[in-house]
Amino acid sequence: MKQVGNILTIAAVSLLSAGLGVFAYAKFFDTPKEVKISDQSTKVHYTSIPNSGGYPENFVVAAEASVNAVVHVTTVYESKITMQTDPLFDFFFGERRGSIQPQPKTASGSGVIISSDGYIVTNNHVIDKSDKIKVTLNDKRSFDAKLIGTDPSTDLALLKIDEENLPTINIGNSDELHVGEWVLAVGNPFNLTSTVTAGIVSAKARNINILSADMKIESFIQTDAAINPGNSGGALVNTKGELVGINTAIASQTGSYSGYAFAIPVSIMSKVVSDLKQYGTVQRALLGVMINDITAEFAKEKELSTLEGAYVAGINENSAAKEAGIEVGDIITEVNGTAVKSVSELQEQISRFSPGNNVEITLIRDKKTKTVNVVLKNQMGNTDIVKETNISMLGATLEPIDKETKSRYGINSGLVVTSVDKKGKFAENNIPEGFIIVKANNQNVGSVAELETIIKETKKSVGKFSDNALFLSGIYKNKVVYFAIDLN
Repeated sequence: MKQVGNILTIAAVSLLSAGLGVFAYAKFFDTPKEVKISDQSTKVHYTSIPNSGGYPENFVVAAEASVNAVVHVTTVYESKITMQTDPLFDFFFGERRGSIQPQPKTASGSGVIISSDGYIVTNNHVIDKSDKIKVTLNDKRSFDAKLIGTDPSTDLALLKIDEENLPTINIGNSDELHVGEWVLAVGNPFNLTSTVTAGIVSAKARNINILSADMKIESFIQTDAAINPGNSGGALVNTKGELVGINTAIASQTGSYSGYAFAIPVSIMSKVVSDLKQYGTVQRALLGVMINDITAEFAKEKELSTLEGAYVAGINENSAAKEAGIEVGDIITEVNGTAVKSVSELQEQISRFSPGNNVEITLIRDKKTKTVNVVLKNQMGNTDIVKETNISMLGATLEPIDKETKSRYGINSGLVVTSVDKKGKFAENNIPEGFIIVKANNQNVGSVAELETIIKETKKSVGKFSDNALFLSGIYKNKVVYFAIDLN
């Protein structure tokens, strides 16, 4: 489809209460005043077309196998109201009790139980910035949930509740999904209890450009199964009731279902969840290349022999690709024998590996096929295990600034603070969202990896005046500002 001129709405696309209605990507809209559920007197029959598992298209088995493993995720966001106070009044009459009480906001989405001991996967945007997370099972039992870890690059998060012998869902193989195959979406739309809808796989490896995280990975399963606000984090299952995707976004002009929805394939989810459980952060493997999809016009301009694959437009220094001899102009067509026809498919394949893994890359160079072995690296340019980073300690999400921002302020690089957690060094030092970090300890900063390196070096510099102190200089609201952070 065309890059749906419609609004792409994150399907937590959550439900916001406390007067906020339903949250849609880039806009708010009103929830329906009333939800009516009517009986359908006309029976609907499906033709007996067998699916990949050889079953007739009866969704009862799939629904029964999955509905109890899908949960309702409710998040609470504490409102903060800053009131101007008069210190003299407080001295003489005591501290005043403000008449305005902060009202907490709530939002909701869905989640999927993936282990009987309480691990639950959901979307990162369902729980992002929340103060409390509550999980309600299909049998109406409720539990407080602990956040184990998040991965904004894939929009996934892992939760844990303290309970045993929970119903789980079998993990399927999203690689085996075929376009045209029946799937079910299971979730909690509009704060209703578990709801099942059916549709087909409309496309695979879709990049809808909805994620904003650094190093985002988008290779969505597209389906026409009805997914609505509150479905985010819910299950996309095949007709055997196996989990094949995590429902994430909808293409819509209104914020409600209007034909297309998107799910993260379990091929991406499984690696992310495993890493979050073991390390608290994702061990992301990188080729270290800048890549483009190949259009007919681009192929003609570059005199390319194929329209399939990922075109290498640039190579990072000290990257895995550089060391393996990959060159600008190469077209990557396979990873370990699996064909990749687009940037999304290449990203999905590489996302399955960890730094240090050796992969075989097949590429076209000068219209000839060539194979190279690549040892994948992490964001730091090595193969070490990445533990919860010093960036995590800062409690903020950072992203490289775009070309427009560089031009506006006349700077070559920088990191913008896109969100600040309630706990972390940035919150402690009142560093706001929107602050652009230009320098850290007098060194230019253009990527999260560079800031991570500076923090590491600072913490190692024993005996110096700047011991464990991070000095940030940058721009906020068109003014140059400075912050000092104690890293202890």
